Formats: sequence, structure tokens, C-alpha cells
Amino acid sequence: MSRRRQPSNQSEAFYSHARLYDLMFPGGGPSVDFYRADAKRQGGRVLELACGTGRKLIPIASDGQQCVGLDLSADMLAEARRKANERGVGVEWIQGDMRDFDLGRTFNYVFIAANSLLHLHEAEDLVSCFRSIRRHLAPGARFVLDVFNPSVRLLAEADGVRRNRKSLSFRDPDRGDVSVDVADTYDASAQVTRGTWHLSTSSEPDFVVAPLEIRSIFPQELPLLLSLGGLQLVERFGDWSGRPFAMDAPLQLCICESA
Repeated sequence: MSRRRQPSNQSEAFYSHARLYDLMFPGGGPSVDFYRADAKRQGGRVLELACGTGRKLIPIASDGQQCVGLDLSADMLAEARRKANERGVGVEWIQGDMRDFDLGRTFNYVFIAANSLLHLHEAEDLVSCFRSIRRHLAPGARFVLDVFNPSVRLLAEADGVRRNRKSLSFRDPDRGDVSVDVADTYDASAQVTRGTWHLSTSSEPDFVVAPLEIRSIFPQELPLLLSLGGLQLVERFGDWSGRPFAMDAPLQLCICESA
């Protein structure tokens, strides 16, 4: 089982609203298609770290693969269990810290999706995570992650002003239409964007106010961090279609294996 440590940032409260999270980020699309197909090609046992509500892992498990999901948030795992049970899909859900875990077995496919790796802000935590992953890789296994490709221009625009994010608005069956405002600042010395998220309805302003802190990992430092954790970067793509990574790519989709 995992050895749980305290979270390294203040974002835990953001994930205590698991049902709202799924409404705000409905999932599906090319990222789910990629991980589902990639895990199926690899075959064998699958481990997702920071699995959240299981939006990617449940479809993989529905293909008949043996799946384990690990997450720090009890609320997100509870929602994942509910969804998996509702769909009749078997997944082993484990509460734990991806920086330091020991599941007592190896896996053929391990992945961290949707920028979840960026909740680890310190280099030592990232390396510790990668070392834990390395210990859980079976011979011939692969580790896959996706994080955004930092834009210096966008980071510079994180000025602390509260702005509406129209693309994130959603309808809550219980509350009605929900708007989302975010105020971000960028701490260049830590490479961390520190945001405050506000969820509101017309009758209930700011019914959720939660911090969310996300690190930036720049393209040059990622292979080094991986190598310090006993892993090597085999391929890096710039989008879900497999386009080669380039300076203007929005995404760093990384295929890794044991060094």
C-alpha cells in the first residue's frame, strides 16, 4: 500500500468538489481516446496516478484490462468508485501520494494525465515520483504523461486580476448555470502559477472559492528530471494526433521507459 504524505501545495480543497469538477471538465475527447488505445496496445496491468474521478481509467478498464487508480483525494476517489460501480466496471482504487508509494506489484502501463504531475512543485518531489514509478514498471513497460508546454507570454499575463473563463461555465442540475472566474499570479522563481477559482450562480455568488497551484515544467528540464528518477524519454509529441513536439506545441505528450 502507499505511504501517504502531506500535499506539497494548497490545491487539495479544489478537488474536494468532485461532482462539480466533472461538470466543469467533462472529459472525453482525444486524450481519453489516446490513453485507451495506447494502454490497449501495450496490454497487461494498468496504473494511473492522480486518477481523479476515473475519466480515463474507467474506459480503459471497460476494455477488460486490469486497472489500479491512485489519488490523494478521498472525494475524487469516492466519485470514481461511484461511476465505476454505476457502469459495472472493476477498478482497484487506492488513496495515496504519487511521490512515494509501494503497491507491491509491477505494471505494464503507467500514466499521469491532464497536467496532474504539475501538482508536484519541488524537483525532489518530481524525482521521487519518477523513482516510485520506476520501481513499479514491469520489463518492457512504458510510462506516459502529458503536461502543457509553458508559454512565457501567457505566464506573464497572470497578473492576479479576476477574470471570467467562459469556456469553463457549466450547468449544475442542482444549482443551474454556474460561471467560473479565475485570478492567477505567476511565481517565476518557483515556476508555479498560483490561482484562486470562484464558482458562482446568479443567486449564490462564490459558493466555491478554492486555490489551485500548478507548476510549469519547461521542455529542457523534463528529460533531466526523468533521468534523475531512473527513466528516459523515448518520444515526445505536441498533440494527441502524434504530431512531433515543437516550440509552439500546446502539449508535451511524453512516452518514457526505464533507463
